[in-house]
Amino acid sequence: MTKKVTTIPATIGKFSQTPINEMKKRKVAAYARVSTDHEDQVSSYEAQIDYYTNYIKGREDWEFAGMFADEGITATNTKKRVGFKKMIAEALDGHINLIITKSVSRFARNTVDSLSTIRKLKEHGVECYFEKENIWTFDGKGELLLTIMSSLAQEESRSISENCTWGQRKRFSDGKVTVPFKRFLGYDMGEDRNLVINEEQAITVRRIYGLFLKGISPHAIARQLSDEGILSPGGKPKWNPSNIKSILSNEKYKGDALLQKSYTIDFLSKKKKANEGEIPQYYVKGNHPAIISPEVFDMVQKQLALRKNGKNRYSSVNIFSSKIKCGDCSSWYGSKVWHSTDKYRRTIWQCNHKFEGEKCQTPHLKEDDIKQIFIKATNQLIDNKAEILENFDTIKGMLFSTEKLEKEETELENEINVVAGLIQEVIAENSRVALDQAEYEKRYNSLVERFDRANVRQAKVKEQIVEKQARREQIEMFLKELESLDLITDFDEDLWCSLVDFIEVNRDGGIKVRFKDGTEIDK
Repeated sequence: MTKKVTTIPATIGKFSQTPINEMKKRKVAAYARVSTDHEDQVSSYEAQIDYYTNYIKGREDWEFAGMFADEGITATNTKKRVGFKKMIAEALDGHINLIITKSVSRFARNTVDSLSTIRKLKEHGVECYFEKENIWTFDGKGELLLTIMSSLAQEESRSISENCTWGQRKRFSDGKVTVPFKRFLGYDMGEDRNLVINEEQAITVRRIYGLFLKGISPHAIARQLSDEGILSPGGKPKWNPSNIKSILSNEKYKGDALLQKSYTIDFLSKKKKANEGEIPQYYVKGNHPAIISPEVFDMVQKQLALRKNGKNRYSSVNIFSSKIKCGDCSSWYGSKVWHSTDKYRRTIWQCNHKFEGEKCQTPHLKEDDIKQIFIKATNQLIDNKAEILENFDTIKGMLFSTEKLEKEETELENEINVVAGLIQEVIAENSRVALDQAEYEKRYNSLVERFDRANVRQAKVKEQIVEKQARREQIEMFLKELESLDLITDFDEDLWCSLVDFIEVNRDGGIKVRFKDGTEIDK
């Protein structure tokens, strides 16, 4: 029996799902994008919008469905491209049938993003046309060409990113410092693009450091600045403790700059990561005028380190926090409220670990008692201030000289650099020449041990220098305050924070007041 095959022609569009003989205008939108805010790019951006708006409206068979655009946005991913995301959403909702773009690179420089978006649009009957490459996505060759062109666009983006990264790291290695000046309190950009002090803002920076050294917490400083209407680095009326901590720990305020604190993981995601040793860092000393002296800055870093989590960590929630020490277990006293719901309510201070393990026998103190102890001890100190000032002038050169330590630090730094070079040479030689591996490992381990010894010693020397400088600065600030004092009759919070290191309470009720210059007075 002879077979007979009859062809039944298609009556519905493969992608549009509409009758092929239906004369219906296509809803057409255009997308434009430029990746920078430069003036020449802005003119290109405006030209794209004007061209495609007129182009679409000039076609009888097309209906203008809108112009979507992103200005100053990269195309390596679609997350931050608001105009692009809005256009895709409208297309998927059926409001757009055709999208026109200047080129594949304007649409996306990420091959995965480009293809996945095109396929999603295709499933919903939406076609894309790339004018420069003359690619229609409903065309059989469209996806192959699109894959090739998207890959080329992505590779171009990678090349641009690597060139920019190289340029930035070259600037870092040359010691050229840049900061986000609009969000950096205390400095403006000078004529040479370096940092120059903004004297008005520098007052706030110095005040933050001064308040912190008095024992006031970052949270309390932030609240105080907010209440006074002082704007934050970002220009907002409300300060956060994180703003304060960032200012207190930023080495740029002492005139130095640590470069490459973070880096971009890859050019597609643009995600940044803190540099924990993956790539080199560069420390530029004396790069610009300092707002805070190095000694004060180092003192603050030491105080910040004491505030880390721990059983007996330093606290500054209250002016008496971390200022009263238990003579039995050396823990800090904390506040407790007695009779919290009746007229006998009062706040007392006792050892935070009084009832843990072996019970401490030290007595509690009332706040009025603490204030009276401070007044009496301070007046006794004032009576002897002439002798204290004279003694400091006599011994400061001997106690706080860092000349020998700084010389040793320089020698150790040279040693570290030399040994690091030798290690690299040994590794390179082993990769080029077939060395005896036992001998190579012996040489390598010997150099690593030498490097580690020098590194550990340098860290200790640096710590000793910082401690001496910070201690001297602390005592000089203390003595300056003391020199201007006369006998006091009332408790003063600022004086308490400025003068007292801590009070130690013993189990027999004996109390020792230790001032910041090391003077101890028994009460």
